[in-house]
Amino acid sequence: MNSPEQPLPTFDEVLLCTPQTSAEQVGLFLRRCLIPCRGGEKIYTMLYADELSYDVSCRAEELFQHLQRYNSSYRLIILCNCERDNSYLPSAFSHYKVHMIPQRSRAEIQQYLQHHFRVTQPSNSAASVFKEHMCVGIVSSKRAGMGK
Repeated sequence: MNSPEQPLPTFDEVLLCTPQTSAEQVGLFLRRCLIPCRGGEKIYTMLYADELSYDVSCRAEELFQHLQRYNSSYRLIILCNCERDNSYLPSAFSHYKVHMIPQRSRAEIQQYLQHHFRVTQPSNSAASVFKEHMCVGIVSSKRAGMGK
């Protein structure tokens, strides 16, 4: 995010974890991250790793310990809910924990995201529905089940 021209992460750099995420999915992701190749300086991110089942988390830790021997310059971020940091994977990686304070203001982050999510040619697309021709929007309500 040092420049507005830096791209957003690609699909292969992010793993959104759920309780249904399989060990195979996590394994493929970790292999992409930890096995050296000519892919450039990608930053891999596991989101909600605390949601993984116990078995998948155990297998992920074992694979990580095995694969990290092959690459000492990997770039992996594991994001978890701070209220669930006692689950298996956050506990297993707790010695790598870094408390982060955002280096950019909220306005700068929003401006960066707007740069990447704005539709340049607003034709008859869903982007015409959202503010300032954004191709992404968040719809929320304080009342549940109101037809969002």
